[in-house]
Amino acid sequence: MATLHSIQISPPLLNSSCAWSSNLRDLQELYDSPFTGAITTRTATIAGFNQDESHTVVFSNSSLSALNSYGYSPHPLSEYLGWVKQILQGSTSDKPVIISITSPNADGLESMVSSIQELRRELGDLERTPSRIAIELNTSCPNIRHASPSGYSFVHLLPLLKTLSTAFEADQTLTIGLKLPPYVYREQFVDALQVLSGIMVSSRSPISFFACTNTLGSSLLFPEQVVAAQSADSQFAVPSATGGLSGESVHALALGNVYTFTQLLRGPEARFPSLSKIKIIGVGGVTSKEAMERMRKAGAGAVACATFYGKEGVRAFELLSS
Repeated sequence: MATLHSIQISPPLLNSSCAWSSNLRDLQELYDSPFTGAITTRTATIAGFNQDESHTVVFSNSSLSALNSYGYSPHPLSEYLGWVKQILQGSTSDKPVIISITSPNADGLESMVSSIQELRRELGDLERTPSRIAIELNTSCPNIRHASPSGYSFVHLLPLLKTLSTAFEADQTLTIGLKLPPYVYREQFVDALQVLSGIMVSSRSPISFFACTNTLGSSLLFPEQVVAAQSADSQFAVPSATGGLSGESVHALALGNVYTFTQLLRGPEARFPSLSKIKIIGVGGVTSKEAMERMRKAGAGAVACATFYGKEGVRAFELLSS
């Protein structure tokens, strides 16, 4: 079991936010699986993302990897709140739902958090132990035009972090996490933690977990490298040419991100004692039980997958558990 502030994930295995957790059917199937200890919604915006035929995913023909050009969910947050309400009202389980959201500005994020908190109040989640609803702020989608992942610039992310800090100060039962992009040099990890150390609430971090890592952006595959290209005359595997790479191809990088954060938070290199309780959900190339165990060895408190889930369906979590 993994405890992330007010939520418990048992078993410590879940899906990461992805296109395969988009709708009520997806979420209900994930929630009903005895092999998931929590579920994560696809990342929602207030109004929904304008998804079209340029947004898609393909699987590599040489490894269990994928390239996607998806943005955020086409369903607005209000739909997810209705679905989460339906799922939790129909269950007595303590299994939590992590609602993944994003916003380009603090006002929008404040509105989204308020809506989630209203749902928590309606379901009695503020008084419940453990809680069944948590929030994940996605800072890491690489496929949004003219909007670089905010997780690469924590100084620019600060207004959103302050909004989350204010929400946590008002209700310290709230579990909040960040979905982070893959980092490739040490200063990126340190800069992120340095900014977070400046938004403490009563000596406590408002951020309880990192989900790392998201897909590796600006990646390119050609039609001959994938199982099925978009069309016979496609120049690239996905219409946008580049997209986010996931699965086995990023496993080593994901392990390195989990390990580096763990060392900076709790290892001999720890420099931010006020952040030491932040847990890591390890994501990236979890396509086998062995890969899952490597994530745990690197320091992950819980492990999540998307590409393997996209390939195998919800059965992937049973395969990882067997």
